Amino acid sequence: MNLLWKPGAAPWSVPVVKPEYTGWGDEQEAWRSGVALFDLSYHMSDTVFEGPDSTRLLQAVSANNYENFAVDQAKQFIPVAPDGNIIVDGILLREAEHRYTLSGVPAAQSWVKYHAETGGYNVQFSTDPDSSVRTDSDPALFRYQIQGPLAMDLVERAFGGPLPTTKFFHSTIVTLAGKQVRALRHGMAGQAGYEFIGDYRDSGVVKEALMNAGEPFGLTLVGGLAYFTNGIESGWIPTPTPAIYTDPSLAHYRTWLSLFSYEGQKPLNGSYFSPNIEDYYLSPWELGYGRSLSFNHDFIGRDALLAAKDTVTRTRVTLVFNLDDVRSVFGDGLDYHLTYARHRIENHGELAGMTFWTSSIAPMGTIMSLALVDKKFAEPGSEVTVVWGEHPGEGTDTDADLGFPRIRATVQASPLDDFARTQYRSNVTV
Repeated sequence: MNLLWKPGAAPWSVPVVKPEYTGWGDEQEAWRSGVALFDLSYHMSDTVFEGPDSTRLLQAVSANNYENFAVDQAKQFIPVAPDGNIIVDGILLREAEHRYTLSGVPAAQSWVKYHAETGGYNVQFSTDPDSSVRTDSDPALFRYQIQGPLAMDLVERAFGGPLPTTKFFHSTIVTLAGKQVRALRHGMAGQAGYEFIGDYRDSGVVKEALMNAGEPFGLTLVGGLAYFTNGIESGWIPTPTPAIYTDPSLAHYRTWLSLFSYEGQKPLNGSYFSPNIEDYYLSPWELGYGRSLSFNHDFIGRDALLAAKDTVTRTRVTLVFNLDDVRSVFGDGLDYHLTYARHRIENHGELAGMTFWTSSIAPMGTIMSLALVDKKFAEPGSEVTVVWGEHPGEGTDTDADLGFPRIRATVQASPLDDFARTQYRSNVTV
């Protein structure tokens, strides 16, 4: 814990992309009522795995189903440690029979690369890091995501007609402004949309074509501040603590990792503090990934993950903060707040859970949090309190009364967005 506990740590910010274009509140509204463009070209790491053993490698280190994994399909990649808890998820795209690209924060990619190196697999891999650590070149790929109720209208105008029918989280190769682009049916904001992926050298031409097509629809560029808030409503916890720090069987893996890796530097902070790092580990079952898990093959952590299905006590929820308490703690006006801090959640003084992602949501007129709570407190409409402050860490009792303010909050479903919860998620296959 001394390595990771960093009170007051600032939230990670999107590199290169401006924090705001027309204002974070307007940008949040754009994907609800209009159409928005997210530039995802700079904040994700990409690792390509290629070779005759690539599928066998991925099967061995993740809980995904590879029997029905089609070329041009993407899946939420779910690697777990020997104890059945998650490493970190990512997005895995199958580009060809023996070629995959894994995108997201680097931890899942490190897990696969380690086993590729040490497991005797006939696989080659190369990593294109995110732009926060890039010093000498542009990214290999651009990614532009078009989201909102007018997204499909914009896409039809840009391409001169509808794109080929494509299943959710599948992709097709298309041409825009004379450039070859992969169109991935995707929907981070709880709405139908596309993510367009291509060679970065074509990024300017493709972006211009999308911007021109979006002009009649009032297309809004989304900055880094607003972009990271859409996951709160779509129910995605992006930065779980990798379950790697205590297991003796992972000692060599910890030595293999750099101190300056995601695993060595991703900070923990907030009002919830435990000296036991395992209290921050998460099960895929808690994260809502149950329908994406497959036990039709052997993989690291399989038995522990399967055994945990009926024993997890927490579930993912959305917390809607009481506006009076928000004003009392943060002052008048809904100034922007974003944190990944693990804040303590209580019910009548009893520990009920912890927050993972908290932000101002301007269209909702308050602050909201994506959290895990004990199932007995998870009924929508239940009231809890969020302890708002920064525990100093080691040397101060976990349950010490440090005089932190309490913010009342109402428990709601996760994903909060009805479309994302009832339709968007129902289209995701294992």
